[in-house]
Amino acid sequence: MELMRLGEAGKEIPVATADGKFFDLRPVTADIDGGFLARGGIAQARAALAAGLPELHGAEQLRVGAPVAKPGAVLCIGQNYAAHAAESGDVPPSTPILFFKHPNTVVGPYDKVVIPPNADKVDWEVELAVVIGKRASYLSSPEEALDYVAGYAASNDVSERAFQVEHSGGQWSKGKSCETFNPLGPALVPAEEVGDPQQLRLRSAVNGEVRQDSSTSDMIFSVAHIVWHLSQYLVLDPGDIINTGTPQGVALSGRFPYLKHGDRMEISIEKLGHQEQELVGAGQ
Repeated sequence: MELMRLGEAGKEIPVATADGKFFDLRPVTADIDGGFLARGGIAQARAALAAGLPELHGAEQLRVGAPVAKPGAVLCIGQNYAAHAAESGDVPPSTPILFFKHPNTVVGPYDKVVIPPNADKVDWEVELAVVIGKRASYLSSPEEALDYVAGYAASNDVSERAFQVEHSGGQWSKGKSCETFNPLGPALVPAEEVGDPQQLRLRSAVNGEVRQDSSTSDMIFSVAHIVWHLSQYLVLDPGDIINTGTPQGVALSGRFPYLKHGDRMEISIEKLGHQEQELVGAGQ
């Protein structure tokens, strides 16, 4: 079972998918959000699916929205792959680097990504997104941290590098929080369906040319460590999203050109699906 949100932006229908079919989740919940996850919504959805949910006909023609509605926070871990840290000109971090994206950056996996005015260093970043399922605060160890994860999704941490570095004032979020800068999905895949989050291949391409091809096994800090670590400094709420870092192969390395109007990004993660976005200018 996977969870999706289909339909016009702001009017998405919650959907469960299984065996290539789409089932209407509205008998269970009005939306897939933090409240749904907090009350054990994934287990409720699985039980309702087994009992018989109505099939949603014509689902294939609907827009695919982000699989989680209105996340309270989008937390991001920087330079969590050693090779990416190196291509950025930095040594691997000794502790997780935290920055934030504005939650309203989250859009559907096939929505257009907008190049901001005066931007000329827009970059792609394939990342494993962790979706929190229950409140996590001061966890005692990484060993218990995965119990707080509802599931996973593919994420594109789009960045504007001049905003991030040259305009930053010492923080990165200006280059991370522009409109549409976090395509997410297509699905929220429950944690038990994914298994070990440190054994997933992740890839990106621009205009059909591979840019990144790596594995979450190369993370410096594992998902469990990240969730535990963050819980020592802040409260993680159901529906919060954690972007866990990107591998080498981004434009910041100098090996590839930055994105421009008309380019197409492709992002995929094993077991989590594929997404694709076209770059457009602001107002288009």
